[in-house]
Amino acid sequence: MFSIFFLLLVRLAPAQRMIENLDRGVIAINQGEGKVYVGWRMFGTDPADIAFNLYRASGGNAPVKLNKAPITESTNFVDEGVDLGQPSSYFVKPVLKGKEKGKSESFTLAAKAPVQQYLSITLQTPAGYTPNDASVGDLDGDGTYEVILHQAGRGRDTPSNGFTDEPIFQAYKLDGTLLWTINLGKNIREGAHYTQFIVVDMDGDGIAEFACKTADGTVDGQGKVIGNAEADWRDANGKILQGPEYFTVFNGRTGAALATADYLPGRGNLCGWGGVGGNGGNDCDGNRADRFVAGAAYLDGKLPSVLMCRGYYGRSVIAAWDYRNGKLSTRWVFDSQDGGNPYSGMGNHGLSIADVDDDGKDEIIYGAMVVDDNGKGLFTTGLRHGDALHVTDLDPSRPGLEVFGVHENEEHTSGPGAALYDAKTGEILWTGLDGKDAGRGVAADIDPDNPGAEMWFSGSRGLLNLKGERIGDNPPSTNFLVWWDGDLTRELLDGNHIDKYKVGRLFTAEGCVSNNGTKSTPALSADILGDWREEVILRTKDNKELRIFTTTIPTAHRMPTLMHDPQYRMAIAWQNVAYNQPPHPSFYISEDMEPAKRKAVKLTRIKKEK
Repeated sequence: MFSIFFLLLVRLAPAQRMIENLDRGVIAINQGEGKVYVGWRMFGTDPADIAFNLYRASGGNAPVKLNKAPITESTNFVDEGVDLGQPSSYFVKPVLKGKEKGKSESFTLAAKAPVQQYLSITLQTPAGYTPNDASVGDLDGDGTYEVILHQAGRGRDTPSNGFTDEPIFQAYKLDGTLLWTINLGKNIREGAHYTQFIVVDMDGDGIAEFACKTADGTVDGQGKVIGNAEADWRDANGKILQGPEYFTVFNGRTGAALATADYLPGRGNLCGWGGVGGNGGNDCDGNRADRFVAGAAYLDGKLPSVLMCRGYYGRSVIAAWDYRNGKLSTRWVFDSQDGGNPYSGMGNHGLSIADVDDDGKDEIIYGAMVVDDNGKGLFTTGLRHGDALHVTDLDPSRPGLEVFGVHENEEHTSGPGAALYDAKTGEILWTGLDGKDAGRGVAADIDPDNPGAEMWFSGSRGLLNLKGERIGDNPPSTNFLVWWDGDLTRELLDGNHIDKYKVGRLFTAEGCVSNNGTKSTPALSADILGDWREEVILRTKDNKELRIFTTTIPTAHRMPTLMHDPQYRMAIAWQNVAYNQPPHPSFYISEDMEPAKRKAVKLTRIKKEK
């Protein structure tokens, strides 16, 4: 059949977003019995009528084309009858207007390659540390992603007293080469609400930067200390409530600090970050002043800015940073100030980035409020802060994007525990669980029998449609999502296994474990190899490896890599932040989808190492 994704339309935007110049991401997996699954990327800039030829080279012989006619319906192939007694290399050649173009990079399966559907990265984990959240970026400009890993030691929640270990970050190539290590030092506290990091190409030079909050004693990837190496700002309770705070952008290739500035905003009045009405109990000990989230957004429609955020129970501040031509500068600062401001208390344990008004520039969806690309408040729903957030085209019968989230009903407040609203206008489309807290919630299309996405959350007691009508009992896991099998509905990622609604278990990553306690999140889930479906990165039980799992289920559907959809790419940048949430693209994906509008993007130039 002729894939509907040949009908993808390119929307002309005022400016084209610069995005990674990736290679074809060829991956080959030995399935045993002479079968090898091969997948590769379609680019966001590829014409809709592109086709591919797939080649295998074995034992020093000339490459053999595996397909009889150019492949047009998918970007994967199962090679059968393969003799893996010798190394086998796979590559693709695009076919445009009947003419074959240059070959891609190759992926080589070693002789007698094991039957396993993952790539392994051997880690250099510091003693007493555990591999935690990860991100990806092209750190050396070769078109292949590297993995940036947070090695987490002993951490603390923000209300808790006690000392923590020093947060450590490492960058690895997919072959296990350790590129650099950055130690944030004793003046950055370890914990889910403290240690936010962003990996994105801020200046469009083809090399991703690494950016995060730093302090006195942070050591960059070249051994250089930021600030005062001798300073120790920890108090008797292990909290860090005084001393300078910095924001630093690091070189992705080397880990060297490129630029450092004072963190915005500073702590100011510790008691001024409170809850209801801008006040609230237990505020002056740093509990609410030290709540951080982060993200990246195309605020000018061309290059990503990094967003560093502080606060969400009461005062919420978002600072937008640009790194251009070797200089770090602030673009704007949004500040909800105090309880008299309608944006106060509307933040979230995370954020999402989307072009909600379709003007080619991104907005920041920070829970129950949306901030425009110019740093001005666009609207607030008044539903207050919450723990989970999902932004995409959930309802294809309506124009534009929708936002689903869960909300906490704090002391002296009352409202819905879950809600759906229009991302452009703030119109509330549905509410539920009035007067109660919903700690977790998900919205995605997992049921092909129901049009549009489904919603489920703590206390929903079942699967709901977009009108809030119960369409299924026993709600599934509220932890994470993944596109894994051959159809267009999404699967459920929970811990080290993947389930399909109404079907059951599809896959288990034996020997691997998830992160972040009962939230059971992966180190990362993203479309980083092969076709448009997502890989899952998990750590092994002994903390010595990261394993990148990829599907081996053939699919007849094809579309450009999700990483060339700017909303999805920014979602991978923020996935590690606070209460990790799964990524969503800017368009609706499902069995009943209409041809999607492909966002116009421009590829960066690959910068070769001097």
